[in-house]
Amino acid sequence: MPLPEIAIEPLSFREALGHYASGITVITSQVDGEPVGFTCQSFYSVSMSPPLVSFSVMCSSASYPKIRQAGRFAVNILSGEQIHISNQFARRGTDKWQGVEWHASPLGNPVIAGSLHWLDCEIHAEHAAGDHLIVIGEVKALNLQEVAATQPLLYFKGQYRNFAAHAPA
Repeated sequence: MPLPEIAIEPLSFREALGHYASGITVITSQVDGEPVGFTCQSFYSVSMSPPLVSFSVMCSSASYPKIRQAGRFAVNILSGEQIHISNQFARRGTDKWQGVEWHASPLGNPVIAGSLHWLDCEIHAEHAAGDHLIVIGEVKALNLQEVAATQPLLYFKGQYRNFAAHAPA
């Protein structure tokens, strides 16, 4: 017997998904010497062989078409001390790079100073999924950063979190 169809309210759906803790990344690239990037919490590993990762981005993103044009991107995994970076790259219509220190990765993508880790990727595939695109990248280079802070930047129930505040007894 088929289940009755139930309408899922967007706000309820968003709140339910907010109960899934995630790390925060900034996806970056460079086109014609101009850095581009956006904050992304929907990042995950896909495959070990070949090494594939994925992120989702809204179809209306102003940044992603430039990343697609470049054909490559870096995933900057943010540290717990980089809330300001996450907030800055989440805004539209501003200079996201103002005051941000970075260097070029082996593929020429911006690596944000102070990130816990970065992955240098070439676009492997792209899939339409509702109001988002699922982007799969093949990892070509990676590097652990030498930073004092080893805590990741976490997001849970609409707020930034850290391990220390919720450490097990």
